[in-house]
Amino acid sequence: MSVQVSKPAPTFTATAVMPDNSFKEDFSLEDYRGKYVVLFFYPLDFTFVCPTEILEFNRKLAEFEKRGVQVIGCSTDSHQSHLAWKNQDIKEGGIGNIQYPLVSDFKKEISSAYGVLLEESGEALRGSFLIDKEGVLQHAVINNLPLGRNIDEMVRMVEALQFTEKHGEVCPAGWHEGDDTMKEEHDSLKAYFSKHAEEY
Repeated sequence: MSVQVSKPAPTFTATAVMPDNSFKEDFSLEDYRGKYVVLFFYPLDFTFVCPTEILEFNRKLAEFEKRGVQVIGCSTDSHQSHLAWKNQDIKEGGIGNIQYPLVSDFKKEISSAYGVLLEESGEALRGSFLIDKEGVLQHAVINNLPLGRNIDEMVRMVEALQFTEKHGEVCPAGWHEGDDTMKEEHDSLKAYFSKHAEEY
């Protein structure tokens, strides 16, 4: 895998289908520097698990946007294929007019850079990447083709990242906004477990 959490996320420029269905030929990750980005890869247009994930990202789009996050989808299909899928009704297996960009990785360079390309088939695994405002990769998870991802978990990771950035504290397992956190020091750890030991 050529991408690593805590290191700069690979940049790219490619053609994308924008929310208004226009083609942006010079769509670049660099355009979103200063914002959080959730970049997710899916295997192929006109498939089965993929539309459920794409539509769930769209359904949760307001949750990402109010946290200052740009959602970007990407597959190895052409931009024409992306648009055709957007133009197909959801009840017919399409994705409808989703309101975030879909990037065409037709040359397979982006998915390769992010370590999700299946070279034998030319499709991408279900990789999800959280990139901070400085362009640093903070979270990554990759599912195999049959395993649909949990979009709520990505929202949770955004919340955790933003909390630790703001407060300088770390977020325990399963942390949600409003839960206790701790400082990276032994006394803080002991205080946390003196309150929560029975939960374990």
